[in-house]
Amino acid sequence: MTRLMSGVFAAVALAAGAYAVTGYNSQTRLPDLPLVGAASAQEAEVDTSTIAEMVIGAEDAPVTLIEYASYTCVHCANFHKGVYPQLKENYIDTGKVKLIYREVYFDRYGLWASMIARCGGSEKFFGISDLIYKGQSDWTRAGGASEVIDALRKIGGIAGLDKDTVEACLQDGAKAQTLVSWYQENATADGVESTPSFVLNGTKVANQSYEQFKALIDAELDG
Repeated sequence: MTRLMSGVFAAVALAAGAYAVTGYNSQTRLPDLPLVGAASAQEAEVDTSTIAEMVIGAEDAPVTLIEYASYTCVHCANFHKGVYPQLKENYIDTGKVKLIYREVYFDRYGLWASMIARCGGSEKFFGISDLIYKGQSDWTRAGGASEVIDALRKIGGIAGLDKDTVEACLQDGAKAQTLVSWYQENATADGVESTPSFVLNGTKVANQSYEQFKALIDAELDG
């Protein structure tokens, strides 16, 4: 589980342009919250109501599981390769669990990945996220910023996004700033201190095995 850390979050500088950010550490802890305004001393409060929740599963599912994860977090990738497919097959696809995925940003690379994942809207979000996690060890180690962004562009292309759409998403600095503020609000409200973290029907739970998640979910369903 990747822990949070204090410090300046360079990704907020994306409000001035998607390629203006500096600094990267794929295994860092999260910055102190809130950091709205870090990109500009004159920045007004950001309206985060424009950010859509990414949800998979039946709207009326009896169990709601919120996941907080970063696309550059190795533990998050392991969850999505191992536990998530089993949860999806046995609980999400059967109408028992609704999963809400909320991004956490350690660095500019994770923010760029999030902008690619959201570029196709809710219909493509989870499919693109799967591609990002499956290829994490490749695109995060592609080289410098330009190589990483090119690798993420390719993932967008594989998902069926055209080049102009991908570029428009990556260059949307206002959206990037709003995403950062949105993540800060959610992480503060739910007391998120590490990734991946989960909130199960209102109760924060740690990352764990499928068997442990199964026991917790079954207890909610039986209750």
